[in-house]
Amino acid sequence: MNAPLDIEGPAAPPRTNGELVFAEPWESRAFGMAVSLYEAGAFTWPQFQAALIDRIAAWESASTGEEPYNHSREEPYTYYLHWLGALEDVLVDLRAVSADEVTARTKALAQRPEGHDHRHDGNHPHSH
Repeated sequence: MNAPLDIEGPAAPPRTNGELVFAEPWESRAFGMAVSLYEAGAFTWPQFQAALIDRIAAWESASTGEEPYNHSREEPYTYYLHWLGALEDVLVDLRAVSADEVTARTKALAQRPEGHDHRHDGNHPHSH
């Protein structure tokens, strides 16, 4: 079961010459998490698409000054931040994870030094 990604419209991921484009490694990981959870049956694709469209619409409303939102109006549009927010929204709505757990894990990950994306506990397949 592959995720039915939109080709056009607000929920369509960035593409160049038909290929998905990721500006940073975390973007491809966020993409992979959502698709993997969808493929595992954690949520339906329409649930995720609706959450993604809601996130993008909220950002657009805040950017035009129509509605308060939790970012500065100068914040650039970053598709995969909305993607990650939509994934968080879907998982919280499904009670798969609490909002507090998401916040705590996000803070813990944000405090890791750059380049330390992997666990180094000897159980990693590339550990010596």
